[in-house]
Amino acid sequence: MTSRISRLLVAFVATTGATLGITLANPSPASAAMTICYNTSQAPSYVSIANQAASIWNNATSNLTLSANCGTNLRIYQITGGGSYAVRTSLGNGRVYIDTRQAAQYSPLRIMTHEIGHILGLPDNYNGNCSLLMSGGSAGTSCTNPYPSSGEASQVTRLFAGTRVGPERADNTGDQVFRDSWPATTMLAPIG
Repeated sequence: MTSRISRLLVAFVATTGATLGITLANPSPASAAMTICYNTSQAPSYVSIANQAASIWNNATSNLTLSANCGTNLRIYQITGGGSYAVRTSLGNGRVYIDTRQAAQYSPLRIMTHEIGHILGLPDNYNGNCSLLMSGGSAGTSCTNPYPSSGEASQVTRLFAGTRVGPERADNTGDQVFRDSWPATTMLAPIG
């Protein structure tokens, strides 16, 4: 019902503006999908994992599309050591770092989907509940759930309602770094 009212309101404003000779930029309905372009060129071992995580978010939200290698709203990096984390520069923009050592202990898909959740506006929730994606590593190494809960997905959908994603956004108040979602890894032999 709310989506229908939003579309009707947008159509009314666009029609009124046209009647008065005012041109409106992008008078599209609020339910139109926003596109976040992600780049995996710096994460060669995690390309398929990133694609799976993008598909999970695309299926969980109604107004968001993550698309591979069409730009650099989201850059994904592969690192060894230091822990997996995300740096959100603004809503829908930032960097995700996947630690190969942590990905050997925890589900790489859960890590990727969780860290992308930060870029999409979600905070950490260290409650140990495996059904919540944003509980991160607090749910333990046996938790492999890569899916956001309906509440988490709804929150992202609300955050992106009527939002334009891109570096020109004015809400960039500095980088927000999300670390320590995944408990420290035990010492593993170097990979490779």
